[in-house]
Amino acid sequence: MSDTVRAAVLRERGEPLEVTEILLPDPGPDQVRVRVVAAGVCHSDLSLANGTLRQPVPAVLGHEGAGVVVSVGPGVRHVAPGDHVLLDWAPACGTCWFCQAGEPYLCAHAADAAAVPHATLLDGTPVYPGLGTGAFAEETIVPARGALKLPPEVPLTQAAVLGCAVLTGAGAVHTTAAVRAGQSVAVVGLGGVGLSVLQAARVAGADPIIAVDLHPEKESLACRHGATHFVRSDDTTPKAIRALTGGRGADVTFECVGTPTTIRTSWSATRRGGQVVVVGVGSPEATVEFNAFELYWTGRTLKGCLFGSTDPAVDVPRLLALARDGALDLASLITAETTLDGLDATLADLPRSHGARTLLRP
Repeated sequence: MSDTVRAAVLRERGEPLEVTEILLPDPGPDQVRVRVVAAGVCHSDLSLANGTLRQPVPAVLGHEGAGVVVSVGPGVRHVAPGDHVLLDWAPACGTCWFCQAGEPYLCAHAADAAAVPHATLLDGTPVYPGLGTGAFAEETIVPARGALKLPPEVPLTQAAVLGCAVLTGAGAVHTTAAVRAGQSVAVVGLGGVGLSVLQAARVAGADPIIAVDLHPEKESLACRHGATHFVRSDDTTPKAIRALTGGRGADVTFECVGTPTTIRTSWSATRRGGQVVVVGVGSPEATVEFNAFELYWTGRTLKGCLFGSTDPAVDVPRLLALARDGALDLASLITAETTLDGLDATLADLPRSHGARTLLRP
């Protein structure tokens, strides 16, 4: 049996979202139906909407969210109606080669749900869940392993940003780069993920922590999240970072934008023997060039970072503990709210980089 819910539907790549009713069925085997309480608006959603990242359409975007279980399908035992859950857009299967190797963030089946319709338009046209989640709606259906049970005392509005921004940013620091106390860190790009990197670097004891962004108005926000210095992003950024790190460059630089220019800037701002961690999601058509000698001579490590190299089943409880103890401030990452009707304007405004995360309250 299907019933209608409101959702923001992307009918074609590059077109505005259409707020309309979709038909959402009862959950099938190993599926969970969730009432979405809050969803973060991530730059990856914009990349899906404009075609930078591939996604079947029509689709309901939104992959960073939290809500309340409405119903569960056959075989689901770990959650029940009424439970609070975090939506995991990259749920690991637990059985593929990568999962068995201890790398669940590279799961070969994490993206399977994105290619299977979870709803229909009123005319019967299949609708796909963006990144397998479809959180820009009043309700959605996700794979059972994509619904992580949360303690009931955790505010769902704050938990929502855990699903992408905080898991990715904190994981990049603690797992991908394994930042140690006293290491110097630079963070290029101060969206929700970059600000989460700043918070995690502070928790790790990094010093100095240098925030880099095109927009000077981000300085006060960066300092509130852990930055000790702010540098405006331009051709002189690597020189400015070297001046703050004894002339060497940062021990670890986190690139949180995903463009060739910011990746090269991050590379040049990092000391010989340091790490450059690429967290930003770039276009498949964009290329970055390095000459063979600099790769050898600098001794730097260039690392990709998918989903913060995290295992949400392990890392979400750890991050919630940090939030409970006051070391991690989830609420400060939310600087605006919107509704389904205001969502398209919010996505269009993302490149202007105002604030941190905008939260959808469907």
